[in-house]
Amino acid sequence: MNGRAAAAGLDARLSALPATPAGRVDLLLVASMVAPQSRVLDVGCGDGALLRLLSREKAVDARGIELSQGGVNHCVAQGLSVIQGDADTDLSGYPDDAFDYVILSQTLQATRRPREVVENMLRIGRRAIVSFPNFGHWRIRAQLALGGRMPVTRQLPTPWYETPNIHFCTIADFVALVETIGARIDRRVALDSVGKPLSRGGGFVQNLFGEQGVFLLSRKG
Repeated sequence: MNGRAAAAGLDARLSALPATPAGRVDLLLVASMVAPQSRVLDVGCGDGALLRLLSREKAVDARGIELSQGGVNHCVAQGLSVIQGDADTDLSGYPDDAFDYVILSQTLQATRRPREVVENMLRIGRRAIVSFPNFGHWRIRAQLALGGRMPVTRQLPTPWYETPNIHFCTIADFVALVETIGARIDRRVALDSVGKPLSRGGGFVQNLFGEQGVFLLSRKG
């Protein structure tokens, strides 16, 4: 199967996803945004699931950076090109335009300096893909307003004293950040509670009903 056929097949599988919880459905959506045979850096790649998907379906030159040694060991054992590193400190060492895509999946909220991380992603990559849990979702708002306690949801399963999340970001907040750094949003998708893209509504609807946001960014000019 050539790269274009694989990309079309991936997009078709995304549109045909059943309306049931399916774990990291956002990874399939992220993969659909990546062009075949491109150079990709996955920041905070975890167990390498996205790298494996991109290598298999898009024939990309896939590389990763992961903070945990266990994650690095798991990826390397599967033949993936992954090194240990920290998104907050190590992206500055990469040269400009080193990759076609730099991906940060479900990690933005755990970084210490998210603005600098996104700026570095757009410096070293021609495009950046960012996915994150939306802290503006109505369930989170309701738990905080009615219960008076920090929310615990399927997307945010750990209590406040154990969560790795240190910067709580809504979809509207991220859009404002993109405007602040002078980048362009090429595509934005909000996923609902069962991992399906919201098909209707603008930014307000996405911010209220989207459990996750997925953005494809590029530099202006």
